[in-house]
Formats: sequence, C-alpha cells, structure tokens
Amino acid sequence: MSIPPRFPVTPEQIDRVVAVFYAAVRRHEVLGPVFANHVSDWPEHEARIAAFWRNAILFQRVYDGNPMRVHRAAGDVRPEHFRDWLALFDATLQRLLPEETAQAWSALAHRIGAGLRMGVEDLHAPAGPPVLR
Repeated sequence: MSIPPRFPVTPEQIDRVVAVFYAAVRRHEVLGPVFANHVSDWPEHEARIAAFWRNAILFQRVYDGNPMRVHRAAGDVRPEHFRDWLALFDATLQRLLPEETAQAWSALAHRIGAGLRMGVEDLHAPAGPPVLR
C-alpha cells in the first residue's frame, strides 16, 4: 500500500525545480558563496536534495540524511539566509509549476525552512537564560 503524495507533482518536476533553483543559488550574491563553501559536486548535491523532496512530498523513502545537523554543522549558515533561500525557491516554484502545486510546495518549504532557521538561530544565540518573546 502506498501513501498518496501531499500534492500533485512528478519526480521529473521535482528534479527540474531543484536544478533551476540551485542554478539561481549559485548566482546569488549572498547564498552562492555559502553553498560554494560546502558543495563541491553539484549534480550529487542536487540528486540528494531531489531525494529529500521526493521523500517529503511523494513519501518515497529515498533520503536518509539529517538536514538540521548539516545546516547546524556548516558554521556559516545564518538565520537570515533562509529568507533569501525561500524567496528564490518560491520564485522557482512559481515559474515552473501550476499555481496550486507551487503554493502547496511553498507552504511545505516554509514550514521546513522555519524549523531549520530556528535550529541555526539557536547556535548563534548568546549564552544565558532564554529570552521570552
């Protein structure tokens, strides 16, 4: 028995979104250098991220990484990077996918991005008691 996808998207569409998105990342003045510090094999990185999305959207069990650990361990990923990352990702989704699919994927990406941003934010928080907001 298979689980239906979160929303209608094909593996080929996922691959295309990932490829177009990372082409934009490489050109981005802020994100490009951060990614360049960590990615030496772009086709391998894109395949791994496409597997992540196939897992998250299509429920294909083809990804076994830990994005939180990777982003926290990088050392140069900052909370504010996620704003730029999500803006580029949203623009890519809007260009390549039907509106309903783009909106659904964007909502998922924003939830995931918020969690990663908070994890990275914790690394950069000053020591001491937590600040309640």
